[in-house]
Amino acid sequence: MDFLWSGLLSITWQQVVMYVVGLLLIYLAIEKNYEPALLLPMGFGAILVNLPASGVLNQFMEGAGETHGIIQWLFESGIEASEAFPLLLFIGIGAMIDFGPLLSNPKMFLFGAASQFGIFFTIFMASLLGFDIKDAASIGIIGAADGPTSILVSQVLKSNYIGAIAVAAYSYMALVPIIQPMAIKAVTTKKERMIRMPYEPGKVSRFTRIAFPIIVTFVAGLVAPASVALVGFLMFGNLIRECGCLNSLSETAQTTLANLITLVLGITISFSMKADQFVSLQTLMIMGLGLFAFIFDSIGGVVFAKFLNLFSKNKVNPMVGAAGISAFPMSARVIEKMGIAEDKTNHLLMHAIGANVSGQVASAVAGGIVLGFFM
Repeated sequence: MDFLWSGLLSITWQQVVMYVVGLLLIYLAIEKNYEPALLLPMGFGAILVNLPASGVLNQFMEGAGETHGIIQWLFESGIEASEAFPLLLFIGIGAMIDFGPLLSNPKMFLFGAASQFGIFFTIFMASLLGFDIKDAASIGIIGAADGPTSILVSQVLKSNYIGAIAVAAYSYMALVPIIQPMAIKAVTTKKERMIRMPYEPGKVSRFTRIAFPIIVTFVAGLVAPASVALVGFLMFGNLIRECGCLNSLSETAQTTLANLITLVLGITISFSMKADQFVSLQTLMIMGLGLFAFIFDSIGGVVFAKFLNLFSKNKVNPMVGAAGISAFPMSARVIEKMGIAEDKTNHLLMHAIGANVSGQVASAVAGGIVLGFFM
């Protein structure tokens, strides 16, 4: 009984805050179905790592010496030492993506690039608020709405706020259906949201589908060498999908590999959610800056679409530009729903999918550019 009381009395108020954060993430995962595969293990892991003298962390025990905790070991081996977990997840993501809608309408590439504006603007804002430049760069990448990229960039740059950045990135990914409609409506008119875009897909040959991931890897490697791991693993996964001779591996990458790595990554990243590191004013600032980055990435795509319309005969519905972020396929679905809400016969899904998959590539390249510039 004395041992129980000593454990209870050793709990700090910061740890209590983290228990609340963990329970909130679990609630959002289960009740709201917000990215449950990630938020649930992150939430449960946040509780595990903040229990007094938790066995999931390395401890020094009298008579036994140092013991190795599983979550700390996973973090040090799978993220800190090699960034293996986020990179392996990219193989699964690449295997899930069909680049056909993008290849049949290459103009959508532009929206993936335009929707990275918020990243670099937020880096500037974070540095003005007093963050170290490497921390500022790690915070800015939240705007890509790409959790694995956010984790990898913040880890490579040795940011002091990996946990807060990961929570912000995945939380805002989960909140795409809430955040994006508000951001889009703030900068568009009803008339613009009603612009019709008939879908006339061009035929994409098997050769083009196979050549695309190889060409993208070469181009990204030459333009932003630091992005080779990110883009390369993403494109490798897509090549497995498109080659036609590795169907069983493609299915495994899309399901078993992606699910397993997502689960392990979620609970592993909770190592950086220890109360003494997480409960701070800086964490609140990071959440705010991450939201700022995410909103301005969406707005950047919309504004760029409106700019293109000044010179285009065939107008682009500006909402499609917002799908250039990396939150695939959630953002494309949001645009489809918003289009139908304005005009029940105006389906924008395939256009938005093209922009959305371009955002997958663009966010990885943006992450590589940030690494190349700030390492």
